[in-house]
Amino acid sequence: MRHSPLPWLVILPLSLALAAQPAHSQEPGSPETTPAAPAQASEQKKTELPALVITATRSGEDPMKVPAQVRTLGQEQLQERQIRTLPEALREVPGVNVQKTANGQGSPFIRGFTGFRNLLLIDGIRFNNSIFREGPNQYWNTIDSYAIDRMELVPGQGSVLYGSDSIGGTLNLFTKGSGYRNEQPGWFFHGLTSYRGSTAEESNILRQELQFGQGGRWGLHLGATLKSFGDVHAAGIGDQPKTGYDEWAYDARLDIALSDEWNLTAVHQQLRQNDVWRSHATVYGISWEGTTIGTDLKRAYDQERSLSYLRLAGEDLDGIIDAASLTVSLQSMNEFEHRIRRPADNRQNYSETELTTLGLDLQFQSDTPIGRLTYGVDYYRDRVNSGSKRYRLNGTFNRNEIQGPVGDDSTYDLFGAYLLDQIDLGERIHLHFGGRYTYADANVGSYDDQSTARRFDSQGDSWQNFSATGRIMFDLDDKDRYRIFAGVSQGFRSPNLSDLSRLDIARSGELELPSPGLQPEEFITYEIGLKADTEHFSGNLSYFYTHINEMIIRRATGQVIGGNRVVEKTNGGDGFIHGVELAGEHRFNPNWTVFGHVTWTEGQVDQFVGNTNVLRAESASRVVPLMWRGGVRWQTTDKRFWTELVALGQSDLDRLNASDRRDTERIPPNGNPGFVWMALRGGCQVTPNLDLTLSLENLLDQEIRYAGSGSNEAGFGAVLGATIKW
Repeated sequence: MRHSPLPWLVILPLSLALAAQPAHSQEPGSPETTPAAPAQASEQKKTELPALVITATRSGEDPMKVPAQVRTLGQEQLQERQIRTLPEALREVPGVNVQKTANGQGSPFIRGFTGFRNLLLIDGIRFNNSIFREGPNQYWNTIDSYAIDRMELVPGQGSVLYGSDSIGGTLNLFTKGSGYRNEQPGWFFHGLTSYRGSTAEESNILRQELQFGQGGRWGLHLGATLKSFGDVHAAGIGDQPKTGYDEWAYDARLDIALSDEWNLTAVHQQLRQNDVWRSHATVYGISWEGTTIGTDLKRAYDQERSLSYLRLAGEDLDGIIDAASLTVSLQSMNEFEHRIRRPADNRQNYSETELTTLGLDLQFQSDTPIGRLTYGVDYYRDRVNSGSKRYRLNGTFNRNEIQGPVGDDSTYDLFGAYLLDQIDLGERIHLHFGGRYTYADANVGSYDDQSTARRFDSQGDSWQNFSATGRIMFDLDDKDRYRIFAGVSQGFRSPNLSDLSRLDIARSGELELPSPGLQPEEFITYEIGLKADTEHFSGNLSYFYTHINEMIIRRATGQVIGGNRVVEKTNGGDGFIHGVELAGEHRFNPNWTVFGHVTWTEGQVDQFVGNTNVLRAESASRVVPLMWRGGVRWQTTDKRFWTELVALGQSDLDRLNASDRRDTERIPPNGNPGFVWMALRGGCQVTPNLDLTLSLENLLDQEIRYAGSGSNEAGFGAVLGATIKW
């Protein structure tokens, strides 16, 4: 069913009157807070990127001084591009390809890795958990992008600071706050109402925010988002059934200044998605470029997640410790799947997975004679319940399954202790080195090995790892305009509950069985790069090479269960991924800018040949060799009016391994054709309180499917955005 945007528009006139009211004055906010009040909006736009980045070192740092690439997306960019979902926010970032198994599921490939080999943080808190699946998954799409103030992506290295999973990249999301620290003494109150509507999918997004408190003392941010997505209309094939879904979310953040040095922060987020279909696996899929159509009558998910945390943080402290923070977090993730199989099977399944994660993070910083030390410990404990009920097609009950998608009544513990030392050797040489010890413990309560028709209880294993990093930065001139860096970083990923106990459909026609006895994956990333930041030009160039050792890969057992080819997991995938990333922008004057990036990536990983134990090097799965972005932007000197023409492009994905060729519901027999996606977008600040944006997307109306995706992207359409602030 497709939804009309018109009913949503009745909400906007209720806020239009507020746009004519004078705005409260406010200084520009800090990087962690929401944008300044409307009266200062034009002043805030002078700085598109935050002055400091945090993720690469766990402390505020000038991005030019970090011996690694750091990609940032600020609130202004997110608003101008009218981002629909969190994964799609990354589609214009160098080195990132966003795969979407379904319209409601998105998983970025970062330097060739996706799923649980990329790490997501929310305000520095680990979002990855032990039920994350291999390959593309839907979990990043369960975070409301409208609750995020800015993002930082550090590609290629992060295990020393953040532990398991940080292989392809680490993405840190910073939540919106009230900006109370930048308010004048006394009471303040601000609000925001925004709307996004898209014609190509007849979708509607409404966002409402409030910020109030006492300047310099405390502030409360409240936000709520409603999303309704219709079926995506794609070029060449028309409407794609069952690609629409609904979502609601809300978020709250309270910040209190306990003193000039100490702050207390409390945050809660909640999100719910309803009826998100994996349509490619059902009879509602549409064949494109030779893909096959699934046989399920229904495969749909309801998903809900929450995050609550309390953080005590101090800065500019006296004594040995200069900064300290203690964070206690509680997360939940519930996933409900309703699957109706083909009529010949006479069965349908209702499965549910409930996960609760308790997190503790204690961090310190000290300036010492041997450098600036960042050190601490973190601990996360997952508790998982996963079950499934089988019914006949007529609705009569059949039986309770032993487990759901992962082992039932399971726990997973992850503990780490880390140290990073930042040393300046003179004025032009900067050295970073450090290490992390990690202990992981998995305990699977019960799981079902359908290949032997046996039930297993209380299977457990544990692993230890030490990873290190060493990086160096050279200033090439005394004006901080040009810098070269190089580094070596170890990374690892410990097997999670999904690796050890998953019982679920994997790729097209594959049934993945539980696989105990796995060992951690290990990686080493080598990188060298150049950064430039002058009055008129900013850019960077880097080459990376990631060595892969004992990656967990699938092996066919030779069995067939329920018409599906049975696979299990085992270590054995040795290989590499390497690539080049080049990005930059040239500012001719305050009015005109040209920008772009180009990335080239390829790799090979050992795979099992057929049903044998023989390994053969094959292309890394779904890695697009060449991706690029380019555009030109014009804006008035006061930045009230702006417009830009931007194009994204990808080369053909024709380097398929054996697993890709078997994934016939998502990947065409000859691979995914390359494409060029173009958009013309612009906006204006009608008043200090009202911003309007309009984007004409997919101008060439091309048929586009990102590598490995199960549905096509929207054809030509318009995206309208309106933001009212008071």
